[in-house]
Amino acid sequence: MAALTLARAYQHSFDTHPNITLAVTGGSLNALGDVVAQLAQLKLGTHKHGDLPRKYDVARPFMGRWNALLERRFPLRLPGNTSRISYKALGKRVASDQLVMAPAGLVFFIGAMGAMEGRNLGQIRQRYKDIFPTALLANWKVWPLAQLINFRYMPLPYRVPFIQTCGVFWTLYLSLLNSEEDIKQDLDQGNEKAIEQRT
Repeated sequence: MAALTLARAYQHSFDTHPNITLAVTGGSLNALGDVVAQLAQLKLGTHKHGDLPRKYDVARPFMGRWNALLERRFPLRLPGNTSRISYKALGKRVASDQLVMAPAGLVFFIGAMGAMEGRNLGQIRQRYKDIFPTALLANWKVWPLAQLINFRYMPLPYRVPFIQTCGVFWTLYLSLLNSEEDIKQDLDQGNEKAIEQRT
């Protein structure tokens, strides 16, 4: 019963304020995932390595960790050389982000939105077929340039805020794409009911 009430409240919020709803939902789910991951690390004792916290780290956002990982894995400047940029490393950062994080983020977004809107498994699968390719191609037209600017010119502490600012427009696009799919699935569901009534 509580889940149904929550789903209705979410749907109303999404219908009236889609951008705010998605922003809050995305942030909340990212935070929840990080809380669960950290608690599991603490409980299972997987926090023994020097780079992992020995207590709960409130300021450990996922995207911040992703950017730090890319920073360590693909340094733009070699040690002792502060003037020359490695464009090969910059390309690897952008490629990693677009080939790993972008598809994973879309998979999460489409699945989470379908589940929170009360869609059944078949409808969620259909959403992946209808939305994922379109959104991923649109992503690859826009985000590589944004991430190129981000990784090349933004200091590490400002990368997440820069991308979140760009993400306002991306969220608007995804909201519109998701809304079109909602209408399509509602019409399809209505047609199924009409067919069932006739037989």
